[in-house]
Amino acid sequence: MSSKAVVSLSTGLEDAEKVTVAYLVAVGAAESGRPTLMFLTKEAVRLTLEGVATGVACEGCPSLADLVKRYQAAGGRYFVCPICFNTKKLDSAALIAGAELQGTVPMWEWIGDGATTFSY
Repeated sequence: MSSKAVVSLSTGLEDAEKVTVAYLVAVGAAESGRPTLMFLTKEAVRLTLEGVATGVACEGCPSLADLVKRYQAAGGRYFVCPICFNTKKLDSAALIAGAELQGTVPMWEWIGDGATTFSY
C-alpha cells in the first residue's frame, strides 16, 4: 500500500466547516510524513489564492490560515484544477506556495501505484 494521501476538495468558504475538515485530514497526513496532495476543484480553487483561506469555521476550530501554514510547513502540495480556475478568471500569479495549476492526468501521475484518498 502506498503512503501517499490525496484530499479532493470542491467546496470553498461557502462551507468553511467542510474546508476545515479537509485541511485537518490533509495536515494530519502531511505532518505524519505522507506525501500529500490536495486536489482542488470548483469553488475550492479560490482557497489557493493569497489571503483567501482565512477565518475560523466554528467555535473551537483552528483558523484556516493556521491550517494552511501547517500544511505548507509539512510539505503539502496543491493541484488546482486549471479548468475551474480559468473559468473563474483568477490570477495564477496570486497562487500560494505549493499550489500549481494541474489537472486530472498530472494528479493520476502523482498518485502512481496508489494513494489513500478522501473527498470533500
